[in-house]
Amino acid sequence: METEPKKSKGWCWWILVLAIAAMVVASATLTIWSNGRHSKVSSVPGRPGKIAENYADALKIAIQFFDIQKSGKLVNNKIDWRGDSGLEDGREEMLDLSKGMYDAGDHMKFGFPMAFTATVLSWAILEYGDHMKAVKQLGNAQASLKWITDYLINAHPSPNLLYIQVGDPELDHECWERPEAMTEKRPVTQVNTSFPGTEVAAETAAAMASASLVFKKINSSYSNLLLKHAQQLFTFADTNRGSYSVSIPQVQPYYNSTGYGDELLWAASWLFHATRDESYLRYVTLQNGDAFARWGTPTWFCWDDKLAGTQVLLSRVNFFDTTEISNEENIGLQMYRKTAEAVICGLLPDSPTATSSRTDGGLIWVTEWNPLQHSVASAFLAVIYSDYMLTSKTETLYCSGKHYKPADLRKFAISQTEYVLGNNPMNMCYLVGYGSNYPQYVHHRGASIPVDAETGCHDGFKWLESLDPNPNLAVGALVGGPFLNETYIDSRNNTMQGEPSTYNSALLVGLLSGLLTSSSVVSSFS
Repeated sequence: METEPKKSKGWCWWILVLAIAAMVVASATLTIWSNGRHSKVSSVPGRPGKIAENYADALKIAIQFFDIQKSGKLVNNKIDWRGDSGLEDGREEMLDLSKGMYDAGDHMKFGFPMAFTATVLSWAILEYGDHMKAVKQLGNAQASLKWITDYLINAHPSPNLLYIQVGDPELDHECWERPEAMTEKRPVTQVNTSFPGTEVAAETAAAMASASLVFKKINSSYSNLLLKHAQQLFTFADTNRGSYSVSIPQVQPYYNSTGYGDELLWAASWLFHATRDESYLRYVTLQNGDAFARWGTPTWFCWDDKLAGTQVLLSRVNFFDTTEISNEENIGLQMYRKTAEAVICGLLPDSPTATSSRTDGGLIWVTEWNPLQHSVASAFLAVIYSDYMLTSKTETLYCSGKHYKPADLRKFAISQTEYVLGNNPMNMCYLVGYGSNYPQYVHHRGASIPVDAETGCHDGFKWLESLDPNPNLAVGALVGGPFLNETYIDSRNNTMQGEPSTYNSALLVGLLSGLLTSSSVVSSFS
């Protein structure tokens, strides 16, 4: 798989159509997915069955990290060492940006990864909300999601204006303090028509569109409001194309974007699910698939690259709902599904196209910074795709001469999960609070400083340098993970391996929710 995911292949759409048409004439296996390479099974699981208690316990722990990361006036605070913070955020622009979540171990609110966190959490709820409900975690997931979307709504005060950051990262990183004790200035940053930010606006549109589906049946007015913002933001993102990394170069050292085409496809895909408006389907197939989709090229799903997620998400349409879709659009959907299958085939360890980007112990490993993001994200996509296969009664996946069953995809997802939870050469659980051997020196300000400490911005660095374990447990934090040689250095200064993030947690929540039990997924989110 490639780690540079955002360059267009530049294929000609009509050549592609003609090529696929020729393939259809030669073999029915491309358009009739149930035959030949994708044969059917006779039955699928129904409602959630027996719960895997280890994954239920891990889910209950993982979901708590969102409470640790909350900014604002805390309601029903469940974390005894956290309190209100960021209450003045946005005040200089006459906005209430107090809610939302700090992205990682510092106190910045970066809109790009925060929106991705919300989109992934929404996806997890939409696919596996029944699993979450079975272990009494659905309400917690919905509440965490709403804490972010409340912020995103306020960050979008007009159609062509989006506030995408609270805090100055340089000022923020000069301090080591509890969020409740912050005194430094926290300016806000925006994208607009003069300084566009297509990727962050499109990701925020995806977050709001997906969340609108989550809240559709439980809070219809809130759902409608989210959808309105999503549609406005998508229009803003698409009409005013330009990277926020170019418009606001100060973001480059932190959350630099390598392109925006994937976010446009991702957002349009979610808007199609939310509205059933076929114009969004045309957008991702006929109009922009050639430019942005990179059909046939597997990529890695993460906060910066949404292509693999988009391909799996659009495969859902091809699996379950093609009755009212034009032939041309269906051809595009088939290309998304074929690329999703290329992604999945690359993940399976004994596949002819298996990626070499993994440790000797079998963990997907792409980058030394926060490597578990790719491991958990890959497993999340695999378990979703396996459930699409089961629900659609698709028995096998074809990978260059070898056939795989849904159980094989699930086995891969379990292998990544078990590695994270401690079945690894270090016998280290990378989920804080699970088991007995997990990181004690997580790079997290609030966790590292005693609640009764009177230190401020600068003198608080003594807690960063302290040799004592963190006095507060960052329950549910998924740290960055091991080096390629499968070692982990448990040091508070080791941000490469030891800093958790909300998007890691969202991916893990989705993965654990999918593995809790076996059941069919819904055929439509609407």
